[in-house]
Amino acid sequence: MVAARPPRWHVLCCDVAAADQPPTQQPAPVQRVRIRYTKRGRLRFTSHRDIGRAVERALRRADVPVALSSGFNPHPRISYAGAAPTGAASEAEYLEIALAAPMAPETLRAALDAALPAGLDVVDAVTAGSGSLAERLQASHWVMRLPGVPVALAAAAVDAFLAAPRVEVSRMTKKGLRTFDARAAVVALVAVPGGDAGCPPGDCAILEVVVRHAEPAVRPDDVLAGLHEIAGLATSVAPLVQRLAQGPLDLQAGTVGDPLVPDRDTSTPQG
Repeated sequence: MVAARPPRWHVLCCDVAAADQPPTQQPAPVQRVRIRYTKRGRLRFTSHRDIGRAVERALRRADVPVALSSGFNPHPRISYAGAAPTGAASEAEYLEIALAAPMAPETLRAALDAALPAGLDVVDAVTAGSGSLAERLQASHWVMRLPGVPVALAAAAVDAFLAAPRVEVSRMTKKGLRTFDARAAVVALVAVPGGDAGCPPGDCAILEVVVRHAEPAVRPDDVLAGLHEIAGLATSVAPLVQRLAQGPLDLQAGTVGDPLVPDRDTSTPQG
């Protein structure tokens, strides 16, 4: 026998009662931990959303006391900054976790690293100090391996790119096709010979580029598009792109620093 449905007035009454309930007010976090993790191997093809899900599951498995947001649908208080595009490997991805109970950063790092799949490796953790982590991520240092491209050809394209006052490229974004200047964001760009298994000498050029974070963001593929536009540089196979660092920019030296240094200098051990 099919159970009778409750009267319509009862459903409406319950809905109104639920709507009248105040949102859950969670206690304020007692600690924030900033984490650097990697995206290596096949996991470079993992989307930012999938990484977020993996991190949340790993935190639950590791029994990390993550603080929750207030409201009708509380969720873990995790924030991400400067995520690399899908398909790019990275040694410098960052997130910040708010905790409901204090935890030693190294203990958290080891527990989260053990719970995540190989390739998503947690390599550093510090108690957050003052200031915004996102504001410290001013630039990125990228390496692009170009199989089948002689280094002399890549070096000539780099010289033409750096000599140009403006290099316009186009990319499809969520807001449609956008055209912007890729040259303005490039702080340093150099071509060097290959020298590892992923880029053997004589048959592969390596591009090292420091790119200032701007709006719109200039990605490594935009730099490659600019090199093709200005000098006709092209690859027969997809380049291997890896971020080595992101953080504060030293304009004079053209280098990228460690964004966790201010936190490391001011943090105290947590119990």
